[in-house]
Amino acid sequence: MSLLQVKNLIVEFPGRRGTLRALDDISFEIAPGEILGVVGESGAGKSLTGAAIIGLLEPPGRIGGGQILLEGQRIDNLPYEQMRHIRGRKIGAIFQDPLTSLNPLYSVGRQLIETIQAHLPVSHAEARQRAISLLQDTGIPAAEQRIEHFPHQFSGGMRQRVVIALALAAEPKLIVADEPTTALDVSIQAQIIMLLKNICKKRGAAVMLITHDMGVIAETCDRVAVLYAGRIAEIGPVHEVINHPAHPYTEGLMAAIPDITLDRERLNQIDGAMPRLNAIPQGCAFNPRCPKVFEHCRQERPDLLPAGATRAACWLHDVPVGVSA
Repeated sequence: MSLLQVKNLIVEFPGRRGTLRALDDISFEIAPGEILGVVGESGAGKSLTGAAIIGLLEPPGRIGGGQILLEGQRIDNLPYEQMRHIRGRKIGAIFQDPLTSLNPLYSVGRQLIETIQAHLPVSHAEARQRAISLLQDTGIPAAEQRIEHFPHQFSGGMRQRVVIALALAAEPKLIVADEPTTALDVSIQAQIIMLLKNICKKRGAAVMLITHDMGVIAETCDRVAVLYAGRIAEIGPVHEVINHPAHPYTEGLMAAIPDITLDRERLNQIDGAMPRLNAIPQGCAFNPRCPKVFEHCRQERPDLLPAGATRAACWLHDVPVGVSA
């Protein structure tokens, strides 16, 4: 049974010149205890997908179609207050910059205790003890003393651990982590990744990990969804997508990763840029940049098709009769 189901999700932005579609018919599932990576270039729709799931779309952005189900319950059409309760209780969020998630005027203990008491029926003393345990679980030394400290008294890596503790405060079933390691140096990144993996194992929580870093994806995730121009280009088990990419865009992303075993002067690159929302080409959105493009790609947009162990939105895996590649 899937914990999270996203079905044909559409996110749009109405404007004076018409409505722009930022996410177009996105579908995926996450099982309990699974880490799904969501990867793609800036502007692909990764963070927007996370924001739609946790009910924090910035106006005028809105869900224009599809459904989001958590434990079988539809959550995309709930009133604000109801969604606010679910967001703390069943869905935890970890954002890129810890300072945007923490109130600089309150000690981290006060913020943790208030969050715990808002969602769980516990006394102040129990909430405090729980807050100390959370800080210990997330690797903060001397948690009993540090609980009284303010956010500015923690380093960047330690602040991100506090944010993870906050996200876990009410024992959520799903954690949406949006670029949780981007602002951190590499050694701290590795620690945060290990922390997320251990949380998954220990608590059985599902994690949606949004990042542009394929190294983080390879190290952390069970499955990966590759986004391009608001659609899923490829989705499947992480080792398959990395080692046997089935979509030319995924192939390009993999080829652009530096390889220390190869002696080459230049990195591979994908020519061109992702299209703007008001200029998405007809057919497959990737066709102007695709080295394997053929006529059908310019006419009709492919859905996700079986491609070995993964699924890819590419006509190479379903060449229609009478069309030559």
